[in-house]
Amino acid sequence: MQETPQQYIQRILGYIEGKDPLRVQQETARKLERLTKPLTRKQLTRQPEPRKWSIAQILAHLADTELVAGWRMRLILGSNGAPVHAFDQDVWAETFDYSHRDPKASLEMFCVLRENNLALLKSVPKNLWDNYGMHQERGKETITHIVRMFAGHDLNHLGQVERIAKQSRKSDR
Repeated sequence: MQETPQQYIQRILGYIEGKDPLRVQQETARKLERLTKPLTRKQLTRQPEPRKWSIAQILAHLADTELVAGWRMRLILGSNGAPVHAFDQDVWAETFDYSHRDPKASLEMFCVLRENNLALLKSVPKNLWDNYGMHQERGKETITHIVRMFAGHDLNHLGQVERIAKQSRKSDR
């Protein structure tokens, strides 16, 4: 059964309970590099189960999602109340062929985009953190909420990468 938008929000925000979302975002790239550097291409591209993403696919997803995050924040900062379109991550994974994307290139793209988005957030005046967009599935989302959601999204996928990496190392013994 697929999650409702509200269930998704609760699950993702649950990951950052008691954590600073900007610090989480600042640490994610380094953690991904540490987790993926020792892995072979075979380990990076191995799917843990049918219809579950490999680490390489997760990295491609994170790169594309970071692009989306940057666009959404810029759209909302420039046009308070702007409509925000959703995207289907599984359609993107298939359409943009995540299974054949270079994991190193995906991680590099994520790192560059994340650095750029964090620089943007550091420059945003406090009063603009209340600017919002109207997400087509989840409703009103402020910049503050978006930052929290993307931090939770990071932790969700970091956990997946850790589990898959551990599983891959065990199965290669």
